[in-house]
Amino acid sequence: MSIYMYLARTSFATQTDHRILRERRENMAGVTVISIPNEVGKNSSIRNENEIHDIEKDTRSIPESSFSTSSLLHCLKKKLVYDHKKLIHSLKVGVALVLVSLLYLIDPLYEQVGENAMWAIMTVVVLFEYSAGATLGKGLNRGLGTVLGGGLGCLAAILAQKLNWVGSSIVIGATIFVIGVAATYSRLIPYFKKKYDYGAMIFILTFNLVAVSGLQGEKVLLLARERLATIVIGFAICVFTSLLVLPVWSSDELHSSIATKFESLASSIEGCSEEYFKPIDRKSNEVTRSLDGYLSVLNSKARDEILGNFARWEPWHGRFGLYHPWEKYLHIGQLLREMAATNLSLKECICSPRQPSTITLRCSMKEPCEAVASLLACSLRELGDSIMQMKNCQPRELIVAKLKTTCFKLNTSVSVTKLCTTENNTDGLAMATFVFLLMEMVDKIEVLAKEVEELGGIAGFEPQQ
Repeated sequence: MSIYMYLARTSFATQTDHRILRERRENMAGVTVISIPNEVGKNSSIRNENEIHDIEKDTRSIPESSFSTSSLLHCLKKKLVYDHKKLIHSLKVGVALVLVSLLYLIDPLYEQVGENAMWAIMTVVVLFEYSAGATLGKGLNRGLGTVLGGGLGCLAAILAQKLNWVGSSIVIGATIFVIGVAATYSRLIPYFKKKYDYGAMIFILTFNLVAVSGLQGEKVLLLARERLATIVIGFAICVFTSLLVLPVWSSDELHSSIATKFESLASSIEGCSEEYFKPIDRKSNEVTRSLDGYLSVLNSKARDEILGNFARWEPWHGRFGLYHPWEKYLHIGQLLREMAATNLSLKECICSPRQPSTITLRCSMKEPCEAVASLLACSLRELGDSIMQMKNCQPRELIVAKLKTTCFKLNTSVSVTKLCTTENNTDGLAMATFVFLLMEMVDKIEVLAKEVEELGGIAGFEPQQ
């Protein structure tokens, strides 16, 4: 019987909280609110009001500090740098197209290659990518696929030419079927598809073209050799222009991307802590941008994997050698996405209407929680700077020891007895959830510190001064 009374009391308290929250929103907004069910009304609003106040909402969601001159100049600088790189890439493509067009424009060159110069132009258009690693990886895939496909196609065509028409047709058809099935199946293997999908596609195309054309032509070897020569010319022009003329390295972008994720998560954690302990009358209806830094980390998996694949193809340059541990970078990125998922739960926790409405209850654990959040942010920034500058940070044991000490203070100040003696059990559960998510982040920081330390040992980071 006591269980039913407890559930009834909890249900009544929850309904009362929702009613008080709706009345508070009506008073703050100064408008008439249509009463609708909670599950629908929580994320719904009148469409016309949203359209009218879009600009006001965007303005309120931007922190005042972002309107400062330094922040504006920083954003403008980043945009100009990115546009500058895009302009350079476009100019490089134009230069490569002009160089390959000389095969048509200069008579001695045209006499050597003839109509096969078209394949060189097609190679430049298809191969030239934004980064040097993408161009080199795609070019090597195309070259390998062309050589293997052309070689097998020539063998099949030569074998077919020694038979009569019916026998040659059967041999060519059977060979095309077997090779096509095997190559297509290999493209469905995840590891093969990740690195050699383009090469397998070119292999299928080249094999079919050479095998079928060799069935009707007498000079299949000469034709294959001339086309391969023009493709090599196009590939050489692409590699020369991409690697030697203001190259854009995928490895640099991946390195910078992983390092800046630490700063994004640190800013988001600090923003969540400030928002949670901010007085009710000072909270805005819109979440500030600093809270949403985790979103860019959550959505970065596909881009990181693409950059990691391209970085493996790049030659030795700058600080990155031939066997730089890019797999370790991707693993750290995965750990950061897991931490961003916890950060997402933390943000949803502070935005929940079931959080304690009285600021006194929150202030009782404000100091230890803010200390943990601040130390989490500092540790993340230190690890990010270590990767960005390729210098060893302080030992992992020191970072973990500071976090454990701060967590112990949080545990002693926020006890189970204190959370259970709240007037509303929902308030205690909400605060316990916030504390639990902070503890989860501390454990993830310990794993991240270990991975960054291992990365520094493998990649040869400079020792701490």
